[in-house]
Amino acid sequence: MKLRLLLAAVAGLVGAAAFPKAGIWPLAFVSVAGLSIAVSGQRPRRGALLGLVYGAGLFLPMLHWTATFVGSAPWLILVFSQTWYLALLGAALPVVQRQRFGAVLSAALWVAEEALRGRLPFGGFPWGRWAFSQAGSPLKWFAALGGAPLVSFAVALVGTLLAGAVLRSEAGDGRVRRGGQLVAAALVVLIGGSLAYPLRQDAQQGRSVTVAAIQGNVPDRGLEFNARRRQVLDNHVAQTLRLAADVKAGRVPRPSLVLWPENASDIDPTTNADAAAVIQRAVDAVGVPILVGALIDGPGPEHVTNAGIVWMPSSSAAPGPGQRYVKRHPVPYGEYIPLRSLARAVNSKVDLVARDMLAGEGDGLLTQTPYPVGDVICFEIAYDSLITSSVRAGAQLVVVQTNNATFGHSAETYQQLAMARLRAVEHARTVVQVATSGKSAIIGPDGRLVAESGPLFTADVLVRTVRLSSSTTLATRTGAAAEWILVGLGLLGLAAGARARRARRAGSGPAARPARQERGTGDRGRERIGSRSGGAAPDPGDHPDLQRTREPAADPGAGALGGARGRHPGGR
Repeated sequence: MKLRLLLAAVAGLVGAAAFPKAGIWPLAFVSVAGLSIAVSGQRPRRGALLGLVYGAGLFLPMLHWTATFVGSAPWLILVFSQTWYLALLGAALPVVQRQRFGAVLSAALWVAEEALRGRLPFGGFPWGRWAFSQAGSPLKWFAALGGAPLVSFAVALVGTLLAGAVLRSEAGDGRVRRGGQLVAAALVVLIGGSLAYPLRQDAQQGRSVTVAAIQGNVPDRGLEFNARRRQVLDNHVAQTLRLAADVKAGRVPRPSLVLWPENASDIDPTTNADAAAVIQRAVDAVGVPILVGALIDGPGPEHVTNAGIVWMPSSSAAPGPGQRYVKRHPVPYGEYIPLRSLARAVNSKVDLVARDMLAGEGDGLLTQTPYPVGDVICFEIAYDSLITSSVRAGAQLVVVQTNNATFGHSAETYQQLAMARLRAVEHARTVVQVATSGKSAIIGPDGRLVAESGPLFTADVLVRTVRLSSSTTLATRTGAAAEWILVGLGLLGLAAGARARRARRAGSGPAARPARQERGTGDRGRERIGSRSGGAAPDPGDHPDLQRTREPAADPGAGALGGARGRHPGGR
């Protein structure tokens, strides 16, 4: 068991390196394979423990950015909350691994785990889905067919097939069967890559426009940056005036739309005349609408909304603030505090969120802009339905307004950028991520970085001609259909596996009891069964010979991992 625990922990750490900053995407396959091998042949209770250890190895380094300025308590609590989903997965995997097509069923259970974790509690936390590690992988093209869930399924399928090849080798299965597992894993990757040409061709249709993203920077890093709110606003005005000067001098083309990030104005410009005046000055200087990220006070003194406001030039028919998008999924414990009194007992810094943010409604589509724009704010990029609703409503360009200054130089902004790159492929849309302090980027419909800002915490202006699109991918049209199909497949496999497990136990139980009685009765008999020294009997889950006396051997052809049940990855 110790070797299994070690393998689970190492597999989790390897999985974390598949995500940015390291971003070594093939390690996702290795990580899935490691957990599959660790839990193979284990009882659900032990599988759950192994999944818990694996989850700690995965999420502790991946989510360390949450501790950047608030200490370790929130980070550890978040990690602890996420690891329990992996514990459920660890308990479920051994049940389906013995089934026919066990690799497929195991991969479907990975999708089910991500679906649950992305919805519960408080709307879920989808960070760390395997799809978000594949922005530079051939598997990213599956996103255009079935969204992020299909990409995660492909990653998990490659990993479970690799694990099957390893387990078959230890079980002494033939080379042909082991080779078949490896060939199947390679085919998944090759099929993903083969989708690139037709999908890339579809994404290149549409008219071209020029957009500009303003990264104004912040005066201070960490949670106190907005104590100098006017300076943040002035920084974005200054960079916009610089852009206007460059346009006038002919150094850059005039954009049709200028984008500011989340929190560009933490002074409510709808009630503060001074803030409104400087924004209007910037808009008039560049002569086109600006999508302004701003905090809007109210309703009431205890609430606030996070909005993107289309601000029109004075020369337009309706100058000033116009249509707005209000963030639909505020972050619990980041933008509003559930159970505030309890949270305060854990960390007093929760009161830095003095007012709870209210959620907006709608589909995220802005139409007062020169062309339909789908807007999401910060962490919303991780939620499938929010992006899909905007594109379905007619968005031809997707914008991610974000403020990552509160996470310093951590991996958070790079992980978020990887999500935006996958969304571009998923919906065949140009995506512009605009951040206060970085990383800002313009992403093509194929997921490539067309332009990106320089080092974090520097000011920058990105101006590029991009392609709009009104076509829709299969993923956009079908929404969460692929996810629910895969979740259903995994749950059906789990139910079938549990039923087969009960049948095996019922069939082998009566025969096992007399065999034990023949070997001795009372304390002395138990000592002989356990060990010569009188110790406890070894657990069948750790010893393949004992396990073979407990239940019949699996059919080597029954599923990807079927022929190797009970084999320890490190030998006896």
